[in-house]
Amino acid sequence: MALVQRAMAALFATGKGRAAESPRPSASTPQRGATCHRNLLACFSFLLLGLFPAWPVFAFADHSSWDTLLKQHVRWVYEGHASTVDYAGFKRNQAALDAYLANLSAVQQAAFDTWPASQQLAFLINAYNAFTIQLVLSRYPGLKSIKDLGSLFQSPWKRPFIRLLSKTVSLDDIEHGLIRGSGRYRDPRVHFALNCASVGCPALRPEAYTGSELDAQLEDQARRFLGDRGRNRLVGTYLEVSPIFHWYRGDFEQGFRGATSLAEFLALYARELELSPERETALRAGRIPIRFGDYDWSLNDSVASRR
Repeated sequence: MALVQRAMAALFATGKGRAAESPRPSASTPQRGATCHRNLLACFSFLLLGLFPAWPVFAFADHSSWDTLLKQHVRWVYEGHASTVDYAGFKRNQAALDAYLANLSAVQQAAFDTWPASQQLAFLINAYNAFTIQLVLSRYPGLKSIKDLGSLFQSPWKRPFIRLLSKTVSLDDIEHGLIRGSGRYRDPRVHFALNCASVGCPALRPEAYTGSELDAQLEDQARRFLGDRGRNRLVGTYLEVSPIFHWYRGDFEQGFRGATSLAEFLALYARELELSPERETALRAGRIPIRFGDYDWSLNDSVASRR
């Protein structure tokens, strides 16, 4: 910044000196002062371009290639409440996937920090999901569950194989550190967007997340997941929901739309859960017990049946 200030002072000092040496413009020479002004501005513009060739505040990540891959290889199933992934197709297009991931890895922390929160969160969700696909492809075909990629000493989510924001991180680092642990976002609906390549997980969305559409995309994911009777349903006198609500219960009780309990959060989606107004009231009042179902870790491959 000091260099810019010195350059500006020098440029304007030069302009003043030239003006002092020249006679006052007459009616016959009306353009000399304007020309001098334009020259000074042009010089200063070139100086700025040389100092800041890639001004980071405007450099949002481009997710268009990821969007294309998702549209090609992910399909909604079960009336849009889940999706399946054509990993064989991704395998054939791995060069395109790897190129997209390389672009994500090139984003520096300093640039990322200038983005709006919605752009940041969309970037992190896309990174988590795309790197998960890359991890699955490292042993596909022949893989039945992403958990098979772990070992006795390390789960696949703790493997540090991702270059992101100038560091080498794991999937857990993205989810629990950069997203949940940063305190920047505090949106429990991210749990319906992050996909762990498993049948029990909320659907991998067949489009990329974007900053401009993020809120609508997260809300749609929440409604689709909670509307799945295979994972969230009223059973007799109690409500059985996905164990995701058990593992991350605290995130759903941090005041999203005024919900300070899991029951209050679930009541926000009473329509998706097919609860009558009376049952919704009972749920909010804590009169409907909440139980947690099983989780299916089978690979969400398009060649396998979910149920």
